[in-house]
Amino acid sequence: MSDASDFNASYENEAQFGDYFALLKPRVMALVVFTAFVGLLAAPTPVHPFVGFCAILFIALGGGASGALNMWYDADIDAVMKRTARRPIPAGKVTKDEAFAIGIALSAFAVIFLGLATNWLAAGLLAFTIMFYVVIYTMWLKRWTPQNIVIGGAAGAFPPMIGWAAATGTVSVEAILMFCLTFMWTPPHFWALALFMRSDYDDAGVPMLTVTHGRASTRKHILVYSVLLAGLAIGTAFTSLGGPVYLTAALILNTLFLKGAVDIWRRDEDMSEADNFKVERSFFKLSLIYLFALFGALLIDAFLVRAGLVGGWT
Repeated sequence: MSDASDFNASYENEAQFGDYFALLKPRVMALVVFTAFVGLLAAPTPVHPFVGFCAILFIALGGGASGALNMWYDADIDAVMKRTARRPIPAGKVTKDEAFAIGIALSAFAVIFLGLATNWLAAGLLAFTIMFYVVIYTMWLKRWTPQNIVIGGAAGAFPPMIGWAAATGTVSVEAILMFCLTFMWTPPHFWALALFMRSDYDDAGVPMLTVTHGRASTRKHILVYSVLLAGLAIGTAFTSLGGPVYLTAALILNTLFLKGAVDIWRRDEDMSEADNFKVERSFFKLSLIYLFALFGALLIDAFLVRAGLVGGWT
């Protein structure tokens, strides 16, 4: 019985495929893949399906590599926070050295093969994105300044630009607009998460805005960024990137987003934690739907314009 128990305990602590896959942050990777996919297909230059598939695959692997290196460096923080304590490294499934090796190997593989499959501008942007997320955000900004997620959000905003560059070999105004949409969306999205997970950041000593400036200030920041995002998102509809489907989606989504931001801003600190939690968590979930739906509308308009079913605004 003892031998069987020891075997079972050993097996439970042994890393499975799912543990290594979890290192790549698949939920984050899904957003990276989708926005890069939109950037690739919204570009005016047609891409061969196989080349497009390779481009998205290598961009996804680059995003996964960033996740693995982030978990390698942040293992101490992840072990303290409830939200991340079950990740592969703090759970004892994967060692830090393994995570580092996987991250470095995937980074090199993704960048080199993206360059070979598409062009070296796209590969260079992917390499810069990985470096920015791991070195600038993870190693520096995250533990140093409450503006960590504002500046560091640039790392998550590059994928549509990389997709566009993979298709065209250039970075145009349209690619920059997609970058800006994701960049402006990131702070309210993560600050909403920080509001209902504040104790995690307190315990880990991460200077998130909720920790350094308090909940009331964070709510004001969410409202300000949401207003700026709404102006940018709706304005984008009247550029060559937008169209009637995107305009309709932008109006609806930003109305809902602004309402959610106002609801958060109006919360009273005297209200129960349960009530605040519901509002903040609801806004966080809405922010996920928001970006997927907004980029989905961009993609639909790109297909409609390409098919000659609608005309662009410009």
